[in-house]
Amino acid sequence: MPYITTSDGVEIYYTEQGSGQPILLSHGWPLNSDAWALELKIFADAGYRAIAHDRRGHGRSSKTYTGNDMDHYAADLNDLVEALDLRDVVLVGHSTGGGEVVRYAARYGKDRVAKLITAGAIPPLMLKTDANPEGAPIEVFDAIRNGVLSDRSQYYRDLAHPFFGANREGSLVSAGQIDDFWRQGMQMNVAAAFDCIAAFSETDLTDDLKAIDVPVFLAHGDDDQIVPVDAASKKAITLLKNGTLKVYPGRPHGIYGEYQRELDRDILDFIAK
Repeated sequence: MPYITTSDGVEIYYTEQGSGQPILLSHGWPLNSDAWALELKIFADAGYRAIAHDRRGHGRSSKTYTGNDMDHYAADLNDLVEALDLRDVVLVGHSTGGGEVVRYAARYGKDRVAKLITAGAIPPLMLKTDANPEGAPIEVFDAIRNGVLSDRSQYYRDLAHPFFGANREGSLVSAGQIDDFWRQGMQMNVAAAFDCIAAFSETDLTDDLKAIDVPVFLAHGDDDQIVPVDAASKKAITLLKNGTLKVYPGRPHGIYGEYQRELDRDILDFIAK
């Protein structure tokens, strides 16, 4: 299996398919690069070099006890881009991965990044503060921490339902989709899972969004129960120099089914513009 080693000695697993302009995909919590399995094929079939990695602590990457924060995630992504010498790269980030690619683009990507795409992404800030009253209170994230520490196996099964909107009437989410969410979550070590909660909820990415010059496409479901659109992408779009926001009616946080098919078409259209 292909790995790169980061500047602080962490092994990052990645997978790739196809050739052409690179598309680098960053997954959400508690998932890994398997979440992008379909996109790897679709984007490769469309003539691109599609690459996805497992964030540190996730999937097949090193089970890290330290460095599970947005600064390290972005630095790891930079190490991967440098190791593969990716240029004119399109970044795609879902949920926490959206924060990762935004911080990477702002800090490291000036001469590397062509475009940036996020879906259900966390920027600018998930936590409710005096300056961010639309955010969620700390108790919401403390409950996630408790779920990870008390019975993470059951917690991931339970979380998958609002994640994919399986708790909504008429949902077509399969049992297999729920099982795969659980499988990916259980591949992450507890320390990384716990620390990443602070990373995705308490990292303020306001200045990062302001610093990005390349075209950005923000995709977000208006029935996202994990990262509500009003506190995330609808605020992020006001901070970008060159941003486009598309809100998908009735779509959840998790990417699957017809939402996945529509989003993938939109991503390819945005890249081709």
